[in-house]
Amino acid sequence: MNTKNLIVEFIGTFALIFVGAGAVAIDVGGLTGAAFAHGFIVIAFIYAYGYISGTHINPAVTLGLLIAGEIEFVPALGYWIVQFLGGILGALLLNVLLPNPGDLGVTILSEGVTPVQGLVVEIVLTFFLVNTIFNTAVNRKAGNFAGLAIGLSLIACIFMGGPLTRASLNPARTLGPAIFSTDPQWGNIWLYFAGPCVGAILAALLYMGVLKDQGEA
Repeated sequence: MNTKNLIVEFIGTFALIFVGAGAVAIDVGGLTGAAFAHGFIVIAFIYAYGYISGTHINPAVTLGLLIAGEIEFVPALGYWIVQFLGGILGALLLNVLLPNPGDLGVTILSEGVTPVQGLVVEIVLTFFLVNTIFNTAVNRKAGNFAGLAIGLSLIACIFMGGPLTRASLNPARTLGPAIFSTDPQWGNIWLYFAGPCVGAILAALLYMGVLKDQGEA
């Protein structure tokens, strides 16, 4: 297991929660601010660390890549551990530093959105995100634009899903803030794990079965 990979996955996930959930917690620019905060930090860390670990910074992304054979199980397990730890520490530091942390940007369902509806939203949007990752970064067809495409995909998904589920698409993004939030909605947290995982698996299956070039290793 490559220690360098684990370190940068931890830092990247920590940054995603500290900046992304932090932007929601302090309500900087509303939905637009939240979308751009998440998207820009992902873009930045893809270019900073992508050559080291691939910058998964999302357990669902790691699962999708595992299903597609792009990462082995033991390294994937290490990624999952440090991703969740990074998310938890990011949320903890927000809780300590913010004068009024409130709900810490926790991913919760909006009023009137049922758990089933929320689950479908998380599945579909995570599918879009992981599909973009496979068809830009994994197949290397987008070159240096892969990071930009992935970040823009996340921004677009948050614009759509933010008003409904706060658009987690990432179990680590959900778990960290939920632990320290004043309103974690623990009864619905399962969908923020199941939805992204199902979406990532569907994207992996589509890539392997249909979209992957036959000549790709």
